[in-house]
Amino acid sequence: MTALTLEKALEIIQGALSKSKSQGYKPMAIAVLDAAGNLKAFASEDGASMFRFDIARAKAWASVGMGLSSRKLAERAMENPNFFVSLASVGAGRFVPQTGAVLVKNAQGEILGAVGASGGTGDEDELICIAGVELAGWVAG
Repeated sequence: MTALTLEKALEIIQGALSKSKSQGYKPMAIAVLDAAGNLKAFASEDGASMFRFDIARAKAWASVGMGLSSRKLAERAMENPNFFVSLASVGAGRFVPQTGAVLVKNAQGEILGAVGASGGTGDEDELICIAGVELAGWVAG
């Protein structure tokens, strides 16, 4: 298994921020976590609100914890809200099943971690996460 190094985490962040800037999005915050849910790197653009870190990390934490993009988690949460409320409670506020995080996978499909963003709409957040992962040479899932 290839490791998600600090260098690669920073590449993901730079790619995501580049995509955000090219699209003219509001100030973003981006969190990259390893496969165990540990924070590898975080960046917050000037002007991003104080909640951005917690939201970006919690989207990524939910994604890596469940092995799915946060978009799919949000869809599942609508089908089974009680289960997802329980997960949020057990996760002590670190579990947010809302669109804006994707898995980081290698070419073999192994989960290396996740990246989450906050600052735009869920679709915007997800788009820049995908761009960051792909620009770093990995697969977004």
